[in-house]
Amino acid sequence: MIYTLGIDIGSTTSKGMILKNGSDEIASSIVLAGTGTAGPKMLMEQLYEQSGLKPEDIAFTIVTGYGRKTFQEADDQLSELTCHSKGVSFLFPQVRTVIDIGGQDAKVLALNDQGKMTNFIMNDKCAAGTGRFLDVMAQILQLKIGDLEKEAEKADNPAKISSTCTVFAESEVISQLAMGVDMPNLVAGICQSVASRVAGLAKRIGIHEQVCMSGGVAQNGGVRKALQNELGVPIVYSEQAQLMGALGAALYAYERVMNK
Repeated sequence: MIYTLGIDIGSTTSKGMILKNGSDEIASSIVLAGTGTAGPKMLMEQLYEQSGLKPEDIAFTIVTGYGRKTFQEADDQLSELTCHSKGVSFLFPQVRTVIDIGGQDAKVLALNDQGKMTNFIMNDKCAAGTGRFLDVMAQILQLKIGDLEKEAEKADNPAKISSTCTVFAESEVISQLAMGVDMPNLVAGICQSVASRVAGLAKRIGIHEQVCMSGGVAQNGGVRKALQNELGVPIVYSEQAQLMGALGAALYAYERVMNK
């Protein structure tokens, strides 16, 4: 048996996956604490407890993500762009465009028919169009982040959120609340705002089907639906969307072992 470990340390979460023989998932975990916190340590403890393995059982470990350079326990590191491409391609071989919305950035990746990344575009300068934007808006509306999808589904006239800056959008949402705009319409407008921002990125690189969403925001049906409407194409996603980077890292780790 060959066990490999992939770790994805993001700005807000730490994700990990252990694979057996480069295909079978043995353990996976998501910890809501990212780089600079105890998140990675907690993640490792959970993975070993869940799998029943010990560190010495792992043949190779690759770390990816925003915090990869601060993690000393891996055998190697790779960029999150490379690992997300690998993870998505493993689950969805027909995907040619990956839209990855994380806590602090949004990325659009173009893949060839071998699942290799050929181009990418990234927004990491502004929180608009990221998970952070949704977190801020949820706090303003006094909602849990998981409630946004349910609220957006009830909307009949999504509000217009015209500001592309998180700070100004925050003021805009507060003003609309004061004006009596219904909560579902406000939430749908917020999801639409994220989708519009990310669709603008995607159109710059070119959309080629099949399109897949990865990252934590992919689990928000309100954003997925709004993005499908913006792009005019269906979007596939996995319930493990947040683990795509960790999966890709574990797959690359297996390849390293086999190519030794």
